[in-house]
Amino acid sequence: MTTIRVAHADEIPALVRYPDDAERSAGTAAYLTDLLAKRCTRPEWCLVAEEDGHLIGSVVLWTMPGHEVPSDVVLLEAPWDGTEPAVGLALLAEAATLARTLGATELGHVVDSPAQAPQFQRHPEQRGELLRRAGFTVARDGRRFRWLAGGELPAQDGRLRFRSLAELGREPFVGLLESLLADTADARLTEDVRRHGLRRAAELLFEETAELHHEPQWWEIGYAADGSPAVVSLPAHNPAFPVIGFVGVAPAHRGHGFSSSVVARGTAILAENGATEIRGDCDVRNVVMFKGFQRAGYDNFANRMEYVRPL
Repeated sequence: MTTIRVAHADEIPALVRYPDDAERSAGTAAYLTDLLAKRCTRPEWCLVAEEDGHLIGSVVLWTMPGHEVPSDVVLLEAPWDGTEPAVGLALLAEAATLARTLGATELGHVVDSPAQAPQFQRHPEQRGELLRRAGFTVARDGRRFRWLAGGELPAQDGRLRFRSLAELGREPFVGLLESLLADTADARLTEDVRRHGLRRAAELLFEETAELHHEPQWWEIGYAADGSPAVVSLPAHNPAFPVIGFVGVAPAHRGHGFSSSVVARGTAILAENGATEIRGDCDVRNVVMFKGFQRAGYDNFANRMEYVRPL
């Protein structure tokens, strides 16, 4: 019989152990230790599946540091041997129930491929089917990019004059984001516009990105020669890495190579402040930003399927 329960203190941080894969076991333990230290999770948010005295599955609720309501699940593991996914479904059902009691209205989950640290998400097809059966839908088919220090920084674009959030204040940024969202290739942002309207979606994008660590002088709008806003650059640090939090090119200025220019600007800001590895994401349909990351010296090191389930 399988039991879903909160992990015991002596089962954290390793959770499910993999005797034949020391790297995976160590990676899970290090990742969960870091999440607990940053208050991205809590011991009581760590659920395991137990069968005949052995742990055979796990799932952990996650939130941004400083928040009390979970927004996502991580470290989802269950038997992936092709049998009926009862254990995985039970884990996700229990996680949803717990998240709902804590005030969550939806849960997200991401699956990265190829499998890599820290979550080592093998069996992506089975994971996708499990999530679908548990009520999750695909929010975005994304591509992940990475820049590593060691080579030259991407060249800066002399056509743009940048002014920071510290100088301009919030409103010009929200206004430019509103313009960008009116014509976006990003599925997740398109859904936000559908749900909340254009103005509120822009405000939410600004507010949610602002939850990442950043300095006001890092965030900038780049102005073209005619004085009109052309690009927005919001570099930041998430709980794990420096990131190109959000970048975009105003519709009126697309087609002039500014996608790589704005990625290059955020990269320079983060590198000047000590970053040696920077990550960024975009929707696979956003071909312009995909090429912009590549031209700025980023490697498409992984794909990321983003899922969401309303509660």
